[in-house]
Amino acid sequence: MKTTSGATGARSDVRPKRAPIYKSLFFQLALAVVAGVLIGHFWPTLGSALRPLGDGFIMLIKMIIAPLIFLVIVTGIAAVGDVKAVGRVGVKALIYFTGATLFALVFGLIIGNIVQPGVGLNIDPATLDGGALAEKTGEAKDAASFILGIIPVSVIGAFADNILLQVLFFSVFFGAAIVVVGQERCAPVLSLFEIILELIFKIMSWIMRVAPLGALGAMGFIIGQYGIETLGTYAKLIVACYVAALLFIGILFIIAWTVARVPLWQFIRYTREEFLLALGTASTEAVMPRIMTKLTNAGCSRATTGLVVPTGYSFNLDGAAIYLSISLLFLAQAFGHDLTFGQQLGALGVLLLTSKGMAGVPGSSFLALSATAAALGIFPVAGVALLLGADRIMDSMRVAVNLLGNCVATFVVAKWEGQFDREAMVRAFAGEITNEDSAIMLGEEDEFHVEEELRLAEGGEPSPKFAGGPTRGSAPSIQMSHAERLLAANGVPERTE
Repeated sequence: MKTTSGATGARSDVRPKRAPIYKSLFFQLALAVVAGVLIGHFWPTLGSALRPLGDGFIMLIKMIIAPLIFLVIVTGIAAVGDVKAVGRVGVKALIYFTGATLFALVFGLIIGNIVQPGVGLNIDPATLDGGALAEKTGEAKDAASFILGIIPVSVIGAFADNILLQVLFFSVFFGAAIVVVGQERCAPVLSLFEIILELIFKIMSWIMRVAPLGALGAMGFIIGQYGIETLGTYAKLIVACYVAALLFIGILFIIAWTVARVPLWQFIRYTREEFLLALGTASTEAVMPRIMTKLTNAGCSRATTGLVVPTGYSFNLDGAAIYLSISLLFLAQAFGHDLTFGQQLGALGVLLLTSKGMAGVPGSSFLALSATAAALGIFPVAGVALLLGADRIMDSMRVAVNLLGNCVATFVVAKWEGQFDREAMVRAFAGEITNEDSAIMLGEEDEFHVEEELRLAEGGEPSPKFAGGPTRGSAPSIQMSHAERLLAANGVPERTE
């Protein structure tokens, strides 16, 4: 007891002091978002000119996303050491994504029928101009083209063009090949990958230092270009979408707690910087590396996180699904059409297909709605252009729900597959770093190493190199953490399980 007491006293003396609030990323991001809104509103020309700051930050993130996903998935699959388990994770993720998207679409239709956002607008089809819509959207793909597009013609091309689904597809094959060939034989490759991944984590921690500038530029551009006045024009539609989003988030709270015993409010508090950055930049890609790190730090295995999160960015867009179904009813009502139950079921089927096939296509929501309008013939396809003014305002809703939906999906699939450490989650939510890789990515290496040395001094087990790592001794060159390297350097024998 005396030893424990002394160790505890040492812990309170050695632990790094809490950083002042102005050094907090959350505080800096909040300040940047508020400043961006004010600049965009009072000086719209200046706000619009700030766009390069937001675009530049997102480009910096995209610069490392493809290699990050490849390395995380390959090393994660190697850590699991079971190709069948990886296949189960993929299948379970797709089942969950399909169910979640279907539910989000149905939920949006229910809210749209209750709120009736387009009733009373009485839009004359003769006044429509589809030219602006054509400029906004890219080229749609049919289902077969979309599926075949997941297979890269060239692996180098997939990385060069940042086509994440193709990178993920190749990564799964590469990781599975390592498992089949054997970890011992592939240990030099995996060790090299781990070193490169640490370098990418370090680069990411540097990029995050300019995240407030990215949020400032993106928010200034959005408000300066589109104006807060847009809120009044589409008030009923905006209220319907945001109310639906809040209710849907409540359902996600229930799912997370019921399935994985994850207190979602604590998770949101734990990831507040990532959510604020996503809202400020109107992009979930901007936070993909950080959110994956936070999930692995919170007990989800690297393999599950690496497979579920990037796939979910294309297949699990809950916020976009809610927006699509409510917008469909808004447009039908704006043109004076009251859709029957059968027509809404038909629209649901079309939206379920089109919402999956539009991933990564510019103006994907407009393409999905245009395809649905053409299939049902209820209102002119050019009528989708009515949403151009409100679409940017909806970004915050879509981004928040999409991101949270994918986080919940990761917890659910990890728990479903037995690759979730709830004890690590509790420690992470309390502010601890549970593995060395997360400390590197989050820029908290010094604090983590101090905590590790104290943990070892108190007789505790060293933290793993990364979440969901290989069993102790099976691949020491891959899994050896900083604490274990300290033990080895001091001649202390490695603990056995």
